[in-house]
Amino acid sequence: MTAARSLGAVCITFALAADQISKSVATAYSDTLTGGIPVVPGFNLIFLRNDGVTFGMLGGAPWWALSGPALAIIVWLGILLARTGSRLDAAAYGLVIGGALGNVTDRLRFGGVSDFLDIYAGAWHWPAFNLADVAVVGGVGLLLLSELWRSRRQRPVKS
Repeated sequence: MTAARSLGAVCITFALAADQISKSVATAYSDTLTGGIPVVPGFNLIFLRNDGVTFGMLGGAPWWALSGPALAIIVWLGILLARTGSRLDAAAYGLVIGGALGNVTDRLRFGGVSDFLDIYAGAWHWPAFNLADVAVVGGVGLLLLSELWRSRRQRPVKS
């Protein structure tokens, strides 16, 4: 296994484990977290179960209708991970795969995704999310940075 693929595998494992452990703790304290617990200004811990996708869209859809496409994307990203020689891309694919697997696991176990992180400003609240979501967004951000760096290296230097 190449160094890039090994790093991708480590990122999958880390993202999935961190997500599932944190969700287990949040679920264990779901009664306490239901009303929300302030941590610092702008951040609460809260427990919600989201049966939709981002921002609750498609709420009420059967779990398999959301998990099927997610699993297809995971397979596609796994192929990209196996083919890449870039450690940055491998880490990014690994984070996205691990995060997606974490949310699919919740859908299979509970019929919805456990969310517990609540960021807000004044009365405005970002939709609650979890560490799987953080891994997916972080992985996508790394892929965007990687592409930006690649495109800058390929531009001819003007003299």
